[in-house]
This record gives sequence, structure tokens and C-alpha cells, in this order.
Amino acid sequence: MKTNPREIIIYYNPESSRDRKTVAHAQGLVPHVRTYAFGKTPSTKTSWQTIIRSLDMHPKELLNKADPYYQSHIRGKEFDDESWLKVIERNPSLIKAPIAIRGKKAILCNSAPDVYKLTSVA
Repeated sequence: MKTNPREIIIYYNPESSRDRKTVAHAQGLVPHVRTYAFGKTPSTKTSWQTIIRSLDMHPKELLNKADPYYQSHIRGKEFDDESWLKVIERNPSLIKAPIAIRGKKAILCNSAPDVYKLTSVA
């Protein structure tokens, strides 16, 4: 995934007020913000691998474990990394927070101001 350090890319849920606030904070940081709605933008396994590598997280850590779908279909199951990527690919609505990317750095924005952690990226 090619990114410009003067731009922030955000994967988010447009129905979430917290996620929309994250986008607004990002727009205050840089002149160019690209947004991709979870589930509306086709994402490949390769792009998710790149994002997860940039986050330095395990795919399972991205998921909202309180979500009813997670509770009824995924809870208690163990998957390898490849299978967790498939879970994310097929159920992007399970991602618990927006993901912001600037340059080679990515963060999971558990709160809207978390996007400011990307300001140190040149």
C-alpha cells in the first residue's frame, strides 16, 4: 500500500460518531485525508496484512469482542493468522475502531484524538 506522509488514510465506520470525529480530527492535521468505509471498500487479504503489520498487532486484537456476531460465531475459537485475516475480510464491521495510516505508521484510534499520534510522522 503506497502512502504519502502528507496524507492520512482512515478506514472507519461512517455510522459511528466516534469514527466520524476521528476523521474530523485528521482533517485538522493534514490537507489530504482519504477515507474508506469498512465493508464498502473492497479490501484484499494483502492490504489487510499490510495494515496489520503496520499496526504491529495480531488480527484478533482489532475485533470488537462484545459484538453479538463475535459472541455467537467466533468467541472461543482459535484460528491461525490466515484465518483471522479471513474473519476481518468477511466481517469488517467487527473492527472495533478506526485505523489511521500516515506514511509507514498506522494506529488503531480507540478515541478520536488518538489520530494525533501520527503527527510525529514525517
